[in-house]
Amino acid sequence: MIAAEVWHWWIGLVLTVVGVATTLAMVVGYITKVSATKYPGRRNR
Repeated sequence: MIAAEVWHWWIGLVLTVVGVATTLAMVVGYITKVSATKYPGRRNR
């Protein structure tokens, strides 16, 4: 029973880290895409 509780915490930690990383990647990707179309760089002019 103690092993199940330990695995429960590790799985929760891993899923939390993956969820936060995925959310940050989506936000950064969205901001990058929106700002790229709003403010094109030198090579896109």
